[in-house]
Amino acid sequence: MKTWLARHAQTLTGSLGRIVEHPLAAAMTMGVIAVALALPLFLDVLLQNTRAVTANWNQAFELSVYLDRKAGSERAEELAKQLRARTDVAAVRVVTKEQALAQFREASGFGRALDALDSNPLPNTLVVTPTLLASTPQGTAALRTSVAALPDVETVQLDTDWVQRLNAMLEVMRRVVWLTGALLGLSVVLVVGNTIRLDILNRRSEIEVMKLVGATDGFARRPFLYSGVWYGLGGGLTALGLVAIAVAALAGPLEHLASLYGSELHLRSLRFGSAARMLGLAISLGWMGSWIAATRHIRAIEP
Repeated sequence: MKTWLARHAQTLTGSLGRIVEHPLAAAMTMGVIAVALALPLFLDVLLQNTRAVTANWNQAFELSVYLDRKAGSERAEELAKQLRARTDVAAVRVVTKEQALAQFREASGFGRALDALDSNPLPNTLVVTPTLLASTPQGTAALRTSVAALPDVETVQLDTDWVQRLNAMLEVMRRVVWLTGALLGLSVVLVVGNTIRLDILNRRSEIEVMKLVGATDGFARRPFLYSGVWYGLGGGLTALGLVAIAVAALAGPLEHLASLYGSELHLRSLRFGSAARMLGLAISLGWMGSWIAATRHIRAIEP
């Protein structure tokens, strides 16, 4: 086992040494890998930040509960207290018919027309805000049905179309990121495979000599596999650096844009777990590309 580990360590170090001997070619290969990985990675960072920002928008779900006109303010307070005791309700605000008429008078500009009315036509209203867990299309629909069944409730109005559209757009974006990542991941495999193919052709004589003295295809393939690992690791680290630079460049303008709308936005970069998974994926793609190229071309070399 010690001998086996020592040979692998020696091959790993030797493959790195061969890459360092040609820094320009290695840098170009790693740069192509980095760009291919950085694009879907940056899109994923933007998507995750968008999800984090819009997660609180679910609390903007509000049910407007219009009571029967015969239900007075005391009955509205009783229903509000009953709804506040529910586990799926975060807050309940009572809007009396007098407050509603005053708000409508101020917003509509129909003050003189409203003065001509004999009585207030508006009912007492409850504005119900669901909890974050219940702020889903399914959760709010269930809450709406439950509230509508309460006594003295005339109508429950809920508009979730904009949230459904938002969730649909985020789902489309997520799939676009995955498809883009898959296509660019395939390009990484092809780039590494072509680089390893050229390396094998340059070392054809060396491989023929190795096979003459009894080396197996697996033994001859090993250094090229480790070269693919180094290419993947270098490209992955460079991709992380590119994404960090892009996030830092956009953080300031995005925060300023959000402040103009009276909101706060702090663009977050990749977390350690996501960065580690991305590096693992980059190494796997490099190994896969080198394995495909090395297996095919070394098998065809015969002394």
